[in-house]
Amino acid sequence: MTLDRMIFAIAGSFILLSLALSQIHHPYWLFFTGFVGLNLLQASFTRWCLMATILKKLGSRAGAAFE
Repeated sequence: MTLDRMIFAIAGSFILLSLALSQIHHPYWLFFTGFVGLNLLQASFTRWCLMATILKKLGSRAGAAFE
């Protein structure tokens, strides 16, 4: 699995988890959903993502977006 696919999987999981927590626990979990969305948006412009940097250091091979 390339780094790009891992980022998509992790971001999607975070979004679904925070949406579920906002329904089960407290609506403030939607701020986390917004944070993940903003991070994805800034990564599309800057080509830098903290999770991508961490996964690269752990040995994941880069995909097209984070070469």
